[in-house]
Amino acid sequence: MLRRSSFSYTVQARCSVARAAALLVDPRRQEGLHPLIVRVRRVPPRPGARASYDITDRLAAGPVRLPITYRADVLVDEPDEIVTVARQWPATTVRNHTRLRAEPDGVVRVDVEITLAAPAPLFGYAFRQARAAHLGLAARLAAVLDGAAPQPPDADTPR
Repeated sequence: MLRRSSFSYTVQARCSVARAAALLVDPRRQEGLHPLIVRVRRVPPRPGARASYDITDRLAAGPVRLPITYRADVLVDEPDEIVTVARQWPATTVRNHTRLRAEPDGVVRVDVEITLAAPAPLFGYAFRQARAAHLGLAARLAAVLDGAAPQPPDADTPR
């Protein structure tokens, strides 16, 4: 039996909507920002996806760190909206729905809703990990988008 729940957060930064969208749509640019991501590799897109990535996270299980690789698909890549779905075995999905909006004085508002579904025995752990990781990412995003922290490497830079 699957369990499902959501959480959301908002980030505001002084940058253009285009700059924020470029960072948020490409997980390769989030290495070093997202607390769990250790590797991102672009792969041929699945049918219906605008882009697909194999992402390796390092999850904590007590004192042990376990590498977990999953597929993330960008389903919507619009100037004001991004939707991605990450799928991991067993039957775990994370849907990220991001909306971007320009506000007065050069501020962009980024509203993110994360919905996680996982088998009941794994749900509590998976939800806690996803929430902590995404809130950690949110805390770093504003500084990067404001220019107070170094911008992640351009996605086209060879790795």
